[in-house]
Amino acid sequence: MKPRRIRCLVTAGPTREHLDPVRFLSNPSSGKMGYALAAAAAAAGWRVDLVSGPVALPTPLGVKIRRVVSAAEMLAAVEKLFARCDVLLMGAAVSDFRPRKTFAHKVKKGRAGLVVEFAPTVDILKKVSAHKRPGQLVVGFAAETRHVETSARRKLKEKNLDYIIANRVGRAGAGFESDDNTVIFIGRDGARTTLGPAKKTEIARQLIAQLRDNMPKIKE
Repeated sequence: MKPRRIRCLVTAGPTREHLDPVRFLSNPSSGKMGYALAAAAAAAGWRVDLVSGPVALPTPLGVKIRRVVSAAEMLAAVEKLFARCDVLLMGAAVSDFRPRKTFAHKVKKGRAGLVVEFAPTVDILKKVSAHKRPGQLVVGFAAETRHVETSARRKLKEKNLDYIIANRVGRAGAGFESDDNTVIFIGRDGARTTLGPAKKTEIARQLIAQLRDNMPKIKE
């Protein structure tokens, strides 16, 4: 029985949590790392579904894309696709908070003293990984400004992940919006590999190669 194609689900880009129709809470994620992973997975012969927040990037060749805006929309899309994927690469920078109250119309400048109360968004990765089946790989990301590896290892355990990809953000030349990156690839077994500094496209290629080498044998 010949092996079937690996099915990969990738999330990428930011989410936006709207206060009113023209203002929202978000982050500087460009989606470049997630899109590079989707492209590298497709180039490796995998079937790739990409759930993307708002970005200005072309869809990678051979990738099926679903566009979303909010964390709730991303959760709904991921939940629909997760059960049939073999690998989840949760590369999106999902907003951790949303305004508790939203306004149907633009809030005028005269309300500049407005106090906004925030509520947490759902932890998509933790929610779906709780239903991970045997042989399914779940890979998270940890973008941190300090204590990068310590925070990543904590998330790896708390969210029931197989691997986590950690990198430092908030400095020039790496992370959000940059074409380059340096990441630490950490496995549940404690294995640790540093990749980069290099182009995100090259790091993505190396990450997909490592995951492919560690995938359980998948057959029809």
